[in-house]
Amino acid sequence: MIDRIADGRISKILDIMNEYSRHCLTILVYRIYRKIENQRVIALMFNLFIFWGIPEHIRSDDSLEFTSKAVRKWLNWLGVKTLFIEPGSPWENGYIESFN
Repeated sequence: MIDRIADGRISKILDIMNEYSRHCLTILVYRIYRKIENQRVIALMFNLFIFWGIPEHIRSDDSLEFTSKAVRKWLNWLGVKTLFIEPGSPWENGYIESFN
């Protein structure tokens, strides 16, 4: 999710949710930056996978954080399937949309 703070700077929020339990696993807020670095996303997911286990698949939008070659390669190496939501189709990910 992308938003602007009071002084006009961009704030990007990455929230990861378990679709089955609807439990929010983590929220990462980046102020100023337009994208969250690949290694930061991998480190965040690595910690989640250690704590919660490796998921069968991950559903996400088509943002740069999850479509990058480094993240897709790492997930493929772990055997995690990726499911991407069509651009302009927020109803495909209703849980996170209603959470936000």
